[in-house]
Amino acid sequence: MDLRPQRRLAARVLKVGQNRIWIDPNRVDDVAMAIRRDDIRRLVREGAIRRAQALGVSRGRAKLLHQKRKRGLRRGFGSREGRSTASLSRKERWMIRIRAIRRHLKKLRARRVIKPRDYRRLYLLAKGGMFDSIRRVDHYIKENKMKRR
Repeated sequence: MDLRPQRRLAARVLKVGQNRIWIDPNRVDDVAMAIRRDDIRRLVREGAIRRAQALGVSRGRAKLLHQKRKRGLRRGFGSREGRSTASLSRKERWMIRIRAIRRHLKKLRARRVIKPRDYRRLYLLAKGGMFDSIRRVDHYIKENKMKRR
């Protein structure tokens, strides 16, 4: 039995696409008799015609992966794409590092752990790229006995 006109009318009435119209297989004869919009509305009220759930791609797996990445998992070298400078440019990486080192040096000078003269020397060494972390700065200070007693 061809129910295309009824399906089209129902789609118009329910404001969805024709593929989202569900027709009760037990009430096909009643639906076939419906030729006016009022008839279709009555059948919708009775439950013979319904709006089907919209299909979509589940976000469940994506949410799980996102939670894992937030916890720091699945971020190893094998999962990375692009160059090493793709996520952080060389300049940004340098800025983050040099600012941290300079903050640390200022803190050491303020606490009088190092002399102002040593501070200036270490500052210039840092500017020249001698240290790649705060830990290396501290190691250099210890090695060269720059710490005040």
